[in-house]
Amino acid sequence: MSDVIEAAVEAMQAKFGEGIDGSALFVLRGEGAVMVDSDGVRAGAEDEDADVTLTASVDTFRAILDGDLSPTIAFMSGRLSIEGNMGLAMRLASSMG
Repeated sequence: MSDVIEAAVEAMQAKFGEGIDGSALFVLRGEGAVMVDSDGVRAGAEDEDADVTLTASVDTFRAILDGDLSPTIAFMSGRLSIEGNMGLAMRLASSMG
């Protein structure tokens, strides 16, 4: 596992604790993916299905998780793409920022 993905898993564990109701796949372009679901947070989930998939660069995800960039602003500016359950994406956004 890359250092970037390892750091993303740690940051998301701090944000989402024991997991979420539903499943979300965070795709970090050029690095891999992190799944958050009712089982918690784990890396290496690129091929798993999720209720919502959020895709962005490593820098964008880092800024969102650090609270320097609103997920809504990232989405509206095209820096974050979302496919799937938008309601779940909105709930995640409130926990991420």
